[in-house]
Amino acid sequence: MMSYAIEVDDLRIDRGGREVLHGLGFQVPRGSVVGLLGPSGCGKTTLMRALVGVQIVKSGTITVLGHPGGAPELRRTVGYATQNPAVYMDLTVRENLRYFAKVLGAPRGDIERVIEEVGLGSAADQVATSLSGGQLHRASLAIALLGGPELLVLDEPTVGLDPVLREELWDLFHELARGGTTLVVSSHVMDEAARCDRLLLIRDGELLADDTPRGLRDRTGTEDLDKAFLRLITEREEAQA
Repeated sequence: MMSYAIEVDDLRIDRGGREVLHGLGFQVPRGSVVGLLGPSGCGKTTLMRALVGVQIVKSGTITVLGHPGGAPELRRTVGYATQNPAVYMDLTVRENLRYFAKVLGAPRGDIERVIEEVGLGSAADQVATSLSGGQLHRASLAIALLGGPELLVLDEPTVGLDPVLREELWDLFHELARGGTTLVVSSHVMDEAARCDRLLLIRDGELLADDTPRGLRDRTGTEDLDKAFLRLITEREEAQA
């Protein structure tokens, strides 16, 4: 079995006529929870779109589960939940899941499993238009979990969720990782960084760090990951001055 679920080398992407990702390179170990951290607008979503093969790449390579990013072989092995809920608003949660399970060829039993995993049991028969913002995010996550993908790419999956549900979802992420699933989870909230096995810190389309939370603390000499990020920014600015 390959050691890495994702390998990225010298990735460059243009959007709107300018380069937004500048030569990124990193590897994501299989069965790990990797946090993609950075402020809004730093390039996190663009990178995630590239990982799942829906973003045009200027140059560089992306290998996902042994295939080029976006290859047809990956359609049933990669789950992707976007920032904006990807559900049909005139269908119930369960009807959405039935539809996407059929598209993905997922077992029908998966529907009740993922409803339970994301905590939507009491809202499973509600039409999506009646759901709260947090419930819509959970519905999108449930769709991404259908079929038991080997790689989950989750763009800000905990936005708008209360602390109890956030805790439950992070427990689920680590349970999935223990079962062999690899997760890439983006966030702009640094207090979620400590929940990850490894961190990719991005600012202005550049990779500031690829390290464990402990390694990042040791490197910057602080236990506060917010401060660690700020120190890395200062170091980069001083080196470029």
